Amino acid sequence: MKKMGKIYGVGVGPGAVDLLSVRADKLVREAKYIAFFRKAGRAGHARQIASNLLSKDVIELAMEYPITTEIPLSDKRYSEVLSEFYKKYSNKIISLSQTGIDLVILCEGDPFFYGSFMHIYSRVRDKCPVEVVPAITGMSAAWTATDTPITWGDDILTVLMGTLDKTTLENQLQDTNAAIIMKIGHNLPKIKKALEGTGRFYDAFIVEYAAMDRQTVQRLSDYNAENAPYFSIIILHGQGRRP
Repeated sequence: MKKMGKIYGVGVGPGAVDLLSVRADKLVREAKYIAFFRKAGRAGHARQIASNLLSKDVIELAMEYPITTEIPLSDKRYSEVLSEFYKKYSNKIISLSQTGIDLVILCEGDPFFYGSFMHIYSRVRDKCPVEVVPAITGMSAAWTATDTPITWGDDILTVLMGTLDKTTLENQLQDTNAAIIMKIGHNLPKIKKALEGTGRFYDAFIVEYAAMDRQTVQRLSDYNAENAPYFSIIILHGQGRRP
């Protein structure tokens, strides 16, 4: 019986290729087969990060999302369509493994932190060997870009999604010392109101394209755009105990 190939979920970090771990760098350079997620018509962010490391004869599997923001999250079709997408590619990946192929799946940021890879992982982990390689997250790159520590002493750090309703955002912001807010986009006006409602608006920073060539950092109170790009993160620093 042929030995099954191993599936590697490799975190390639937030945007700069030299932020990859040594293990990730080695796996990507030696990969004969890679897979990555992308929006139709796009190159794929993880693929772009790793582009200069890939061998010239690498075989690629582009997993193109059937939808991104075309259907609201509240619409049951959203989960149904994405579930079929993940099922389709999970079956494809299992089939590759069964033929003895080792496959490196390139993942933006860290594979186990709000990433698409997790949905593949949960479907293939019991059917073929899988190894996950952690990485620097986008939020870590973002708070580092502000040149200010995110937490001190006993500070509690909360990670929030901008897709949450305003009341939930306010409640969570009131109960934490430091916060990261992701998935901003068209949710920016709602997030601003939640920050204003908790008296924390003027303490917040927004970082666009952390660890990428287009990186920008500014106070949210100086940010005049109505919406924020996909690669944007809002930072609230903790002010806790320190010697």
